Amino acid sequence: MSTRPPSYPADDPETALKYAVQRIRGFDRVQVIEGFIEPLSPAWDHESTIAKVRERIAPKVNALGCMAGSGDLDLPGTPNWFVPDLAIVPRELAKDAGALLPDQTLLIVEVTSDSNGDTDRVVKRRRYAEYGAPLYLLVDRQERTCTLYSAPGNLGYTKVDGPHPFGTPLPLPEPFDLELDTSEF
Repeated sequence: MSTRPPSYPADDPETALKYAVQRIRGFDRVQVIEGFIEPLSPAWDHESTIAKVRERIAPKVNALGCMAGSGDLDLPGTPNWFVPDLAIVPRELAKDAGALLPDQTLLIVEVTSDSNGDTDRVVKRRRYAEYGAPLYLLVDRQERTCTLYSAPGNLGYTKVDGPHPFGTPLPLPEPFDLELDTSEF
């Protein structure tokens, strides 16, 4: 009598890692940053900044037929599974979706914390560009600045607007075409 090995939903290490990370008990949310598992537990002041961004862009997000959320973003071929602070995605893509890809977003927003500022400033910025996220807004609470990255490429974003000090209106280009009030960040 031969014994068959157990069946797993993944037959390659990348998929197995990402599958396992999504099922870590004891944490509501985790992400994988360059192969390292990072539990997420944002502080209320961090969440407050995200809420302010969401509130300010909500009318345009709705008009575009999109939704704002912090759903999973997969970066196939890498040991990364990101959970952005905020991503704007078309509603039809989000419906019944597990993870999406960065190039399926219209805008990704990351708000820095003391514990992960460099991850947002360097690693995520580079990876989001590599995976085609059209707009990446970095709200840097430690530096008290906002920077908008656009025109993604394999070596990073080719256009940078900022850093602008908090309080400076930040223009978000098409499809948003609005000025983001950063005075209360």
